[in-house]
Amino acid sequence: MKTKQSLCGLDAFRLAAAFLVIAIHTSPLAGFHGNADFFLTRILARVAVPFFLMITGQFIVADFFDNADHTISRDTSKKLGQNANSSTKLKLKKYLSKICLLYMAAILIYLPIGIYSGLYHFQTAYDGFRMLIFDGTFYHLWYFPACIIGILIVYLLSRFLSLPVIAAISFILYIFGLFGDSYYGLTYDIPAVKEMYDYMFMAFSYTRNGIFFAPVFLVLGAVIGRQVHTDSRLSAIGFCLSFMAMTIEGFMLHIHHMQRHDSMYIMLIPTMYFLYRLLLDVKRRTGNMEYRSSLQSHIGQSVNIRQVTTWIYVIHPAMIIVVRAVGKLLNQTELFVSNSLVHYIAVSLLSLISAYVIAYICRKLMKPKMNRRIHRAFDHTFGKSPTPTNRAWIELDMVALQKNVHFLQSKLPEGSVLMPAVKADAYGHGAVLISRELNRLGINHFCVACADEGVELRRNGVKGEILILGYTHPDAFPILERYKLTQTVIDYAYACQLNNYGRKLHVHIGIDTGMHRLGTRSENIDDIISIFHMRGLIIDGMYTHLSVSDSLFPRAKAFTRKQADCFYETIDRLKASGYKVPKIHLQASYGLLNYPELGGDYARVGIALYGVLSAKEDTDKYANLLLPVLSLKARVSSVRTLQKDESAGYGMAFTAVKETKIATLSIGYADGLPRNLSNGVGSVLINGHKAKIAGRICMDQTIIDVTDIPYVASGDIVTIIGTSGNEMIGVADIAEQTHTITNEVLSRLGSRLVRIVK
Repeated sequence: MKTKQSLCGLDAFRLAAAFLVIAIHTSPLAGFHGNADFFLTRILARVAVPFFLMITGQFIVADFFDNADHTISRDTSKKLGQNANSSTKLKLKKYLSKICLLYMAAILIYLPIGIYSGLYHFQTAYDGFRMLIFDGTFYHLWYFPACIIGILIVYLLSRFLSLPVIAAISFILYIFGLFGDSYYGLTYDIPAVKEMYDYMFMAFSYTRNGIFFAPVFLVLGAVIGRQVHTDSRLSAIGFCLSFMAMTIEGFMLHIHHMQRHDSMYIMLIPTMYFLYRLLLDVKRRTGNMEYRSSLQSHIGQSVNIRQVTTWIYVIHPAMIIVVRAVGKLLNQTELFVSNSLVHYIAVSLLSLISAYVIAYICRKLMKPKMNRRIHRAFDHTFGKSPTPTNRAWIELDMVALQKNVHFLQSKLPEGSVLMPAVKADAYGHGAVLISRELNRLGINHFCVACADEGVELRRNGVKGEILILGYTHPDAFPILERYKLTQTVIDYAYACQLNNYGRKLHVHIGIDTGMHRLGTRSENIDDIISIFHMRGLIIDGMYTHLSVSDSLFPRAKAFTRKQADCFYETIDRLKASGYKVPKIHLQASYGLLNYPELGGDYARVGIALYGVLSAKEDTDKYANLLLPVLSLKARVSSVRTLQKDESAGYGMAFTAVKETKIATLSIGYADGLPRNLSNGVGSVLINGHKAKIAGRICMDQTIIDVTDIPYVASGDIVTIIGTSGNEMIGVADIAEQTHTITNEVLSRLGSRLVRIVK
């Protein structure tokens, strides 16, 4: 499962859904009131299985469509994710292998019971095939082949068709299956239709299977998982109304004896749609940090709710048999079996305890593998665990990020809000992790460099406006619409291309006031007015970029003022011509700090957000106000001694002038460590001491001189950026040593460096 989007609402409802499944098979209220039991087991509990299918749809099936876009050109599709098909296939294969293995385990568990009860007396070989592929080898095991078949159907269709088309096909299949299930009574009036269904029931016992039932809910989960904006109030109202309608539908069918089976209702689809959206909103209300703590606690425990829920589903029929046997043995059949509510409670408790024990044993037997899996799940969502075993990693201080946000907000003009720049993987920090935390802090406007970066944020649940500052190829315009991304209008010709797309797109108009990089020149007011007349564009903003706002020299200050004047003059001319001007922005990090009076509705803060500025002198100036968010660390992989005149590393660049102790670090220039820190230019920190880099930095390894540092051993943590003891190396120090800016050093930090939330 794609745990990156694990939500506490879904996890909590898993357990409820498992107990609803038990209710279906035990009828808790049958001994009290028939209609009440019908409502519980044949209406309310019918949300359980679709819920499980929709989870699979969101976290497995959604990938089929994220990696295949049939509305854009082949080249652009490859660029935007088509090349990820191989990873999707691998993930699908692993998921199917897992569910097939679980199905086989369940078959073995119930094989003795089935043989004892005479369940497997087949008249033909096909009877066994039908039971294995469609009906399940025990009455509750139909779910596993249904899920497998449903996933395979949707996957095969996704290779050729778009998601809306597949959604329509799956809905048609569901309606077709409906008349073999809850609406079967209507087929009696049409002999030819009844005969067709009767022939179908020779192939499988129920239309509640992987062909007619599973696909629609798998696709529905994928659709909801790809949606960005939700309104919990509308979801709650929609659920209440649709569930009421489903209740009426179920009782009407029951009263008129329509059902052959009662798993499929027309109103079950809207009911599940609104219920699932409502459960997803639980995360948004509780916040990522609270859920992160919850997930961390799961990692520290022996089992988690997902494992327990799975085993409850698998073993509860066996627990029904156990409860009946115990009741008979104790001569308490009247209490434990005839009393339907006590029977249900006993089965539920025994199933819960047994599921926990089984999950605990499985986890102990597979502890190393399971721990890796859970940590990988946690990694993808929130960063790595606090005690990494990785070769090299980045630590993120979210408290520092929060303080930086508050400081920058204090500099904003009245009415202005932050629009953080999270491009280049949030300047190497990890765009998803940073953006989610900013969402939690109430920030809902972001800017990125390209569509790919925006898509990654959307796929990982980042809310709010995401502005693309750069170029998006016209073939990729459907991506803008699908993921609700806002595109920069980079010039008049590009505005025409956007307008000709045929569907309305959200845009910000770039105004060139002197940077001469992107944007319509401010003096070309007629072109700008023409853009306002384009009906295919929804203009949400206008902005310019200040090119020398990092400098306070007189010439730079004059040019910055000139740019601001040109921008505001353009705004005034639009207003004078009767046009409603959208949100405006011209400030970035330096502009906000040096020229806060220039105003704007947004401030596109970038480097300052991460606690540093581009140059060391500027970083030092704000050292007590902006706190570094990122630390870079690695491990010592080997320690050895060089004799005098022995060399180490490539090109014999380091030669020992005396007996020298060196340590090899598990980090290199492929991780973003600048190669021109080689040969003693740069240093690292180990055990509170500085150690010079010895020789050339390699692609994956770096050698340091630790002759004068005691107790250095393999596995020790080395700090490349950050603090160790009383020593500190900042990213600004590295930038100064390598004659560049902090922006470049940070944004080059490699993707194989894991990001850890401290």
